[in-house]
Amino acid sequence: QVQLVESGGGLVQPGGSLRLSCATSGNIFRGVVMGWYRQAPGKQRELVATITPGDRTNYGDSVKGRFTISRDNAKNTVALQMNSLKPEDTAVYYCNARSTGASYWGQGTQVTVSS
Repeated sequence: QVQLVESGGGLVQPGGSLRLSCATSGNIFRGVVMGWYRQAPGKQRELVATITPGDRTNYGDSVKGRFTISRDNAKNTVALQMNSLKPEDTAVYYCNARSTGASYWGQGTQVTVSS
């Protein structure tokens, strides 16, 4: 059974930083695209960032230059470093693992940016 477990969310002031981490199980990490998505209240889930097995990255326009996604193939984890956070970054952040014909989601972790 595949499991994705996020951690690292919380409350931070505007301009601050947070680091999210996603641990995977079920031998799925190798060969899959890992990603982070977020969903704010009343809005659709949107792309934050993805990273391929070869470390090719892709970012949503609203986070480019502020967020960095990385993966540790030895530990089967993916991280999201979030800097210069803004109130509009407030959302539930979800970890995703995607391969041909399958997509897996974590339970989400809340990030709140507020003074």
